[in-house]
Order: sequence, then structure tokens, then C-alpha cells
Amino acid sequence: MAAMLLAACAAVPPAPTLAVAQLAPGGTLRAAINYGNPLLATRDATTGEPRGVSVDLARELARRLGVAFEPVIYTAAGKVVEGIKAGAWDVGFFAIDPVRAADTDFSAAYVVIEGAYLVPEGSPIRRNEDVDRPGVRVVVGRGSAYDLYLTRNLKQAGLLRVPTSPEVTNTMVAERIEVAAGVKQQMQADARRVPGLRLLDGRFMEIRQAMAVPKGRAAGAAYVAAFVEEMKASGFIADALKRHGVEGAIVVNPVADPVAGPAPK
Repeated sequence: MAAMLLAACAAVPPAPTLAVAQLAPGGTLRAAINYGNPLLATRDATTGEPRGVSVDLARELARRLGVAFEPVIYTAAGKVVEGIKAGAWDVGFFAIDPVRAADTDFSAAYVVIEGAYLVPEGSPIRRNEDVDRPGVRVVVGRGSAYDLYLTRNLKQAGLLRVPTSPEVTNTMVAERIEVAAGVKQQMQADARRVPGLRLLDGRFMEIRQAMAVPKGRAAGAAYVAAFVEEMKASGFIADALKRHGVEGAIVVNPVADPVAGPAPK
């Protein structure tokens, strides 16, 4: 099976010239890699190089385009979005959101992950629905998918934003904040790492991770949209998740006729 997948990946037609020009205008594919979501990208403890599902996808995309690959490293999704205005990257990996769609064209989602709440063990908050109450404060990573979602949906609870998602739980504990919000797997790991914390059952949101291309590159966005569908259908993404030991991320079924565009409302 692995040999068949490798052969399928190798036997691909050349990318359209305009798509290559739009995705790698300087002859190099600059891919925004976000360490703020450890399910998708981390720094290798031995080599110091980026590794993860998004890195594998970016390398494969660069191979198909016939260009060099350059990772552009970020520590938070909000900083990735800021990089759009600076023209710092050509393709990115982050959650689909209507706010982000103002500056980027998204592929369809390739994986779905969950957002979860973490609370102190003795907290009276028992359910996700109990969080949106007067006097409750929720810590989130600034500009993350959770920040954008909770900004729209929390009516009574307040938000405390910290620079990056890995800082969320430590800030909650240090400042005695009522709730921390983030990737479910990260919240689970923090609950094991820090005594006296409890993960709420279920999820408060579903996060649909996609590839993104800055606005104004229609040919490049269309190519990326089709690329993502092929990576889902071929098993490339499922294999990458397994190889990197990622649990809890669900590969989205391929769509028949991919079209890059704004996030669904």
C-alpha cells in the first residue's frame, strides 16, 4: 500500500505555470508553520527542524510545484494571519473562520479537531454550557480559532487573551482564572501536567483545519484546493497523522469538486 501511495504521489502532472508563479513567486514556496497548534506542527527535539502534518503537506506541495520549500515559523495562529499583510508567506495552515476569509482563500478542511475547556478541579462549572456566565473569565491564545469563535459566541463571560496558546493554562493557574480554552489534546496534556485541573466533557467547538492562500492568487488557490482533496483521498494525510503520533484529529472526506473560497458562513 505504501508503495502504491508513493507511486501515485510521484505520477502527477506538472503544475500550471500560473499556479506555480502565484504560490512560489520567488521560486520558493514559503509555508507558514504554526507551532501554536502542536497537533499539526512541532519543533523536532533532536534536529530543531519543524515536523508534523502541515510540514509534510507543505513539502509535498513544493515538490509538486518543482520549487524549494521554506518554512516560515510562527508561535500562534494570530501571528500567521498578521504575516499575510506583510507578505511573509505563500501558503498557510489554520482553522477556517469568516474573519480570516477577508484576507485568504481556504481549501476545504482536511482535518477536524475539537476545542475544549479546562477548569480547576473544585470549579462549580460542570458543563460547557455553564461557562457563559457573568463573572466567568476564559483564557485563550490571541487570534486563535478559539479566540475568534468565543468572541462571537460568548455573551456574558469575558475573555483574557495571551500571546500564544501554550501560555493559556499556565496563565489560568497563575492568575486564578476560571477557564482555559484550547485544542482538546493540549488541554488534556495540561490536565495531566498540572495537578488540580479538570477537563470538561465534550467540546465547545469543532475546528476545521484547512490550507490557505493569500487573496488575489486565484490560480494558486484553486491548485491548493485540488491538492488538499488528493492528499485526503490518497491517504497521505491519514498516514502523516499516524506517523507523527497525532490522535483525536479526524481526516475529512474528500469533496467531489473542490473550489477554494471564503470560509462557509
